[in-house]
Amino acid sequence: MILSISGVVLFGVIVYLFFRKDSLKASHAIVCALFGFYLSSTAIAPSIRAGSASLAGLLGGLKF
Repeated sequence: MILSISGVVLFGVIVYLFFRKDSLKASHAIVCALFGFYLSSTAIAPSIRAGSASLAGLLGGLKF
């Protein structure tokens, strides 16, 4: 749950920054959001969720 909330916040900030710099138009942001909603209802959604959780675990385990 924490990973999905922080992921949503992270992607929301990225979309906001792209939108403010005029490199992302509002229509493009809407298409990206709709693509995400449709992708989440497909059979590949659990694989994407597992892959992102694995990547988060890998990045969380890095020590600098």
